[in-house]
Amino acid sequence: MSNRVRVRRLTDEEGRQLQRIVRRGGSRSEKSIVKWRRAVVVHASAGGNTVSVIARLVATSEDRVREMIHRFNEMGMESLDPQWA
Repeated sequence: MSNRVRVRRLTDEEGRQLQRIVRRGGSRSEKSIVKWRRAVVVHASAGGNTVSVIARLVATSEDRVREMIHRFNEMGMESLDPQWA
């Protein structure tokens, strides 16, 4: 599979929101940790990191990273929130 999946260009507001989430880190709730991890993936992709580098960074599969990036490209910030919570 290709490593060339990239997040779309972020708006200024999306960039600020992502930085805020990433810097704050995940709190004790599982929902917060999931949102933080997804934000790290999107932020890292926007910073030019490859799928393989991001997968190692967040300890997940390359396919899962691609899925998160595609979902963000389609849904924006809403994609960071877990649907099961």
